[in-house]
Amino acid sequence: MKFLKYIIITLIALTVYSTRAQEVSIALVKYNGGGDWYANPTSLPNLVKFCNDRLNTNINTDIPTVPIGSSELFNYPFVHITGHGNIILSPEEVENLRKYLMSGGFLHISDNYGLDPYIRREMKRVFPDQEFVELPLNHPIYHQKFNFPDGLPKIHEHDNKDSQGFGLFVGGRLVCFYDFECDLGDGWEDVQVHHDSPEKRNEALEMGANMIQFVFTQ
Repeated sequence: MKFLKYIIITLIALTVYSTRAQEVSIALVKYNGGGDWYANPTSLPNLVKFCNDRLNTNINTDIPTVPIGSSELFNYPFVHITGHGNIILSPEEVENLRKYLMSGGFLHISDNYGLDPYIRREMKRVFPDQEFVELPLNHPIYHQKFNFPDGLPKIHEHDNKDSQGFGLFVGGRLVCFYDFECDLGDGWEDVQVHHDSPEKRNEALEMGANMIQFVFTQ
């Protein structure tokens, strides 16, 4: 009986260890320049909870903040930038982000309205020979667990324009996805923050889950 109890305890311990070993984390990127990188504090935790529930992922619900120039950036397969204003990268931060993306990392940028001219300028420094390209509607990022045949959903109005999904590629691999005139990050926030309809909020979370699934399986 004691031996059987020992076997059961050992199996439980191994299961817990295995579960923890498979856990991954995603991170919020902190940057300089005056923009509010901290704009949507509930968005990533809510996205992670949604993914863990609907995709059976095992992502840590504690979301760390990582400076864009830190070596810690390389600990996360998926990092997220948002904000309304300016972003300025030092030469060291430009190089760090470039190395991160070229070595397998993925950056999601969500324009919270006002970020666009600054993030385009800085990403041009990261990849001088590239421009953001609009992803076609048949791109796999729109057709993972959830199907978006018309591309990005429209979560919030900014300038009365259609939502667009842009990408940057390294060796054919999508390394950066930029949602513009869409505001996915706002759609992930707690419902009382923006009072989005359940349908809009669900659309945002489903598209976010598609990104996570795409990054973890591409």
